[in-house]
Amino acid sequence: MLLAIDVGNTDTKLGTFANRTGRVEHAWRVTTELRRTADEYGVFFTQLFGTSGLDVRAIDAVVVASVVPKLDPVLAAACLRFFDTAPIFLQPHHQRLMEVRTDRPAEVGADLIAAALGGRARYGAPLIVVSYGTATVFTAISSDGAYLGAAIAPGINVSIDALIGRTAKLPQIALEAPGRAIGRTTNEALQAGIVYGFVGQTEALVARMREELGAHTRVVATGGLAEVVARHSSLFDAVDAELSLAGLQLYYAAERP
Repeated sequence: MLLAIDVGNTDTKLGTFANRTGRVEHAWRVTTELRRTADEYGVFFTQLFGTSGLDVRAIDAVVVASVVPKLDPVLAAACLRFFDTAPIFLQPHHQRLMEVRTDRPAEVGADLIAAALGGRARYGAPLIVVSYGTATVFTAISSDGAYLGAAIAPGINVSIDALIGRTAKLPQIALEAPGRAIGRTTNEALQAGIVYGFVGQTEALVARMREELGAHTRVVATGGLAEVVARHSSLFDAVDAELSLAGLQLYYAAERP
């Protein structure tokens, strides 16, 4: 069984694939924790798998996309000790599945390439993948399937934290739209500005990208906060939480057929 791990700055996604198929059997989203040791990660994996009735001994291969270099050796050590296998790390500028046409391919995040691979396989090209995480990233895939580049904006939670942290009297809020753009309480005003503001940002950036990619370019949302925006826009062709995991499975299959 293959375990795919997508390590982000805020969240880490994990998914298992049985018999090397393209279907995710089990998936989890957990908080990225920098202070865990290899042993702690091993125990954590064991407990996490146990909630789904999985035995760590079923894992015989691991593939990782990571944007947190500090955790790479820790995860590698945990995989060796608890799964008896060395993980394969997705290196964007070395992978051969998708041409990267940016000026500096080595700067492209492994998570973006993984999501782009998964998105192209599931939804075709041209395609815009909007990833809602620590940052909101709009990834552009050309009609011939190449990674063209991206637009990167502050993520929803990052924006909220910055606003609350600099404004003493503003409360923490739930990420729910109030049903109207003109809020009649402080909470409603914040919710309207944040939720509808990010909807507007998404629609504006996608419109500009479509001018460059083509008007019929499909749009897919992914990431932990994708549903927050997708509930209030008809822009998306799909919301798919498993894009990066699917891309990692494709990468592993190409590296170790």
